[in-house]
Amino acid sequence: MELRELVKNHVLGNPIRLGIMLYLLPRERVLFKELQKVLDVTPGNLDSHLKTLERTGCIKMKKVFADRPRTAVEITDKGAEETGKYLRMLKKLLDQV
Repeated sequence: MELRELVKNHVLGNPIRLGIMLYLLPRERVLFKELQKVLDVTPGNLDSHLKTLERTGCIKMKKVFADRPRTAVEITDKGAEETGKYLRMLKKLLDQV
C-alpha cells in the first residue's frame, strides 16, 4: 500500500484527527477545551473533526456537568485499535524507505 493511499483513505490520515487520537490514547478521556488548547485549533474545526471520529466509532462525546456543562471526549476500544493499526501501517511503510 502506498503512503498516499493510506493517508487519503483512512480517517486518521488527517493530522488533526491523528493528533486527537494520539492525545486520547494514553488518557482515555479529556475535555473539549483541553483538546482545543493542545491542538491549537478553533472550536468549530475541532468539533468537525470530532464528529467525523464519532461517526466512525473511534470516539464518544458526552456532556458532563461540573460547575457548568462541558463536553468530554472519550476514545473507544475501536478507536484505540484503529489508531494502533494505523501507526503499525505507517511504521511498515517507513521501514521500507
